Amino acid sequence: MILKVGDKVSYPSQGPCLIGPVVKRVVGGKLTEFHHWIVLDSGGEFLVPVNKPQAGGIRRLLEKSEIPKLLAHLKKATRSAEKWNQRTKENLRLFSSGSAFDLANIVGSMSELRETKRLQPSDRQTLERAKKLLVCEISEVMGESKSAAEVKIDRVLEGRKGNKGTGSTARDWPQIEDYGEVL
Repeated sequence: MILKVGDKVSYPSQGPCLIGPVVKRVVGGKLTEFHHWIVLDSGGEFLVPVNKPQAGGIRRLLEKSEIPKLLAHLKKATRSAEKWNQRTKENLRLFSSGSAFDLANIVGSMSELRETKRLQPSDRQTLERAKKLLVCEISEVMGESKSAAEVKIDRVLEGRKGNKGTGSTARDWPQIEDYGEVL
């Protein structure tokens, strides 16, 4: 992936970022070039070596056409590991992938777990962090407020919760075309 100033990408555990100008720094006695990245959600900044931008799950933001697929993925039932250490390990793996679909897995599985038991503080933080990153990407891609993006996610999660164990049919769940009004 060739990155240029003004591109928007997703950096694992940081979320959507804007690529700023290339800056030069002396590292270990050698002049090295870095992309200056700005985290769109928090305004934080960091440097990524120009010659290693693909490392660690860096990817372009989703396309607008992929958001309905992402929401449909979030709608699918997912389960967390019962043991906290297995759950933590799996969630770390999903975070480090950099995939928005993996973030949706975390949000879905942790939300489902929250319906059956009280989440430990670390699980609550994991859920909040994954949801925040997902909200930020949807907001950025769709060109809408974070609160509007959060409403989309909450509607999907409510649809899952409201139909669990009620004997409802698949048609009772929101369908992909039903998201047109909120997209």
